[in-house]
Amino acid sequence: MGFNVHFDWTGSIGEVILGATKSDGGSRRVSYRIGGGTTLPFLDKNPSSPAPLIAFEICDNPVFWSPIIRNYCGELVNNLQEWAKAGDATYGADMIRLYLTSTRQRNFSDFPAVGKAVETALSATSLPLIIEGSNDPKIDSDIFQKCGEVGQGERLLLGTAEASRYRSIAAAALAYNHALIAQSPIDVNLAKQLNILLREIGIQRDHVVIDPYTGTLGYGFEYSYSAMERIRFSALKGDTDLAMPMISSAPDTLTIKEVREADLDGQDDMAVKWEFYTSLAAAVAGAEIVCVRHPKTIGMLKLAFASLKTGTGSMEVT
Repeated sequence: MGFNVHFDWTGSIGEVILGATKSDGGSRRVSYRIGGGTTLPFLDKNPSSPAPLIAFEICDNPVFWSPIIRNYCGELVNNLQEWAKAGDATYGADMIRLYLTSTRQRNFSDFPAVGKAVETALSATSLPLIIEGSNDPKIDSDIFQKCGEVGQGERLLLGTAEASRYRSIAAAALAYNHALIAQSPIDVNLAKQLNILLREIGIQRDHVVIDPYTGTLGYGFEYSYSAMERIRFSALKGDTDLAMPMISSAPDTLTIKEVREADLDGQDDMAVKWEFYTSLAAAVAGAEIVCVRHPKTIGMLKLAFASLKTGTGSMEVT
């Protein structure tokens, strides 16, 4: 007995282009057009419809990164160029997400170093990039200006705009034709409000990717899932202020109690399981991009997405 997957929806998810190939004035070997869906994830059994993209998260200062990842990747985390290259050539990610963790240092002002880090990532991989700027509103303008300038022509995805601080990232996105991430704290109405604010200062819908914020399984993910699902429902019912693709990242999967208190021999596998199942559930909820930090999670997610699209295989992590 099959399920009726026809819901009489009239809306669709808007599309956002990430990455620019040589023919588009950039240097990426691939460009993604995300969004465009007209139903819930994985209900469309068309084999040509795209699976969610997997972004591999790295940083420019590993002091601020999970020790689990530092231990697994070893010296790789101390070489940004090789780390980015491995995410592409070795681990098989679809995108690279670079966190500028160096900006977390007290009184940070080395803005040329930020530009150098972005240049390094761009040269190390030809995948589209997501650049995550500072956590300090005082330097946002300088950070995003430098990121936007260095990545001009590459159609970056810049993060992250919030209701309390969105003008600096919006200015960089507008000036250099990049897309941006709009993050709200697990609330559909706040997500819509931020999208409206961005639109009012000139950011078009096809330059916005929604991040409803992702809690870890067992630590608030049920709220994240509900928000993502309701955003998707609203969009398919015709609400154009929410009809943008979604992105999900759950770095807390590497620091939760179950991972921290696991036996040292099994801590790595425990972290992968938590990251995998959180990311898989986020994709089912509607995320077009899921971001992970552990290399082993990438291949597992690709197999799981293929199984969901075809209706065969297993979702179990061994």
